[in-house]
Amino acid sequence: MARSHWLVKSEPFKYSWDDLVKDGTTYWDGVRNYQARNNLREMKVGDYALYYHSNEGKEVVGIAKVTRSAYPDPTTDDDRWVVVDVAPVKPLKNPVTLAQIKADPKLQKIPLVTHSRLSVMPLAKSDFDRILELGKNPPTRR
Repeated sequence: MARSHWLVKSEPFKYSWDDLVKDGTTYWDGVRNYQARNNLREMKVGDYALYYHSNEGKEVVGIAKVTRSAYPDPTTDDDRWVVVDVAPVKPLKNPVTLAQIKADPKLQKIPLVTHSRLSVMPLAKSDFDRILELGKNPPTRR
């Protein structure tokens, strides 16, 4: 079965990578955008997601894995919204900043660049792998 690849965004002061690591798993809640919600509905157990710190840091900091596919969001009575469960896989050796992503010619068309407000977005495997490649090496300082 082919896995899909995703990027999920969280403000670190609300729920950081370290919080996910400490908790071991969580449900991805608070999504109130229809496109992001539809992306959550497409996520399947075993899919990988890059964990991105938005607003503060603006960087990909880790890899998470979907452990439960979409189910009703327990934080609301509105049945339009769903969550998925995710668990940490591993941190990136070196976080990959938004500036690095925007500067990479291979990543110019990813949703993080073209639809920056979206909190849950699909990534092509090649784009997912490219970001991981960037995370293996420290960023060059100018």
